[in-house]
Amino acid sequence: MFITLFLVGLFAVESNPENATHPPKTEITGVWVTADGDAHIEITIEDDELNGVIIWAEDMYEDDGETLVKDTNNPDPDLRNQPIKGLKIIWGFSYSDGEWRGGRVYDPENGREYRGRIRLEEDGTLRLRGYVGISAFGRTERWTRLE
Repeated sequence: MFITLFLVGLFAVESNPENATHPPKTEITGVWVTADGDAHIEITIEDDELNGVIIWAEDMYEDDGETLVKDTNNPDPDLRNQPIKGLKIIWGFSYSDGEWRGGRVYDPENGREYRGRIRLEEDGTLRLRGYVGISAFGRTERWTRLE
């Protein structure tokens, strides 16, 4: 019972927007370095929707140094031939109370798609939470701004 009350209280504190100041939603745009540093993602806002595209990846080229690596783990066989460079991995997020919600995050390393929440933190990092079902069953990454 105590654990349940603690978790409910913790959730209420984290999700309570009162007295919180939120950066303008456009401050999140730009190029971000993933937590592992193995990719750069350009985040844009188009028609009030947040999107993110891979513009550089550590293993972006095949061994020949010229051929772009393809999205071979995509569950849709018709999309497995698209290059990783330029691949949209974040889409459909809407801004509300200082956070981007309701969108999807695609992980080309495993071909899985997740629901997500994205927030610009006070320290200037981007907090990305990807999850299946509910947010409690997910993983959080912090990205740093490149530009």
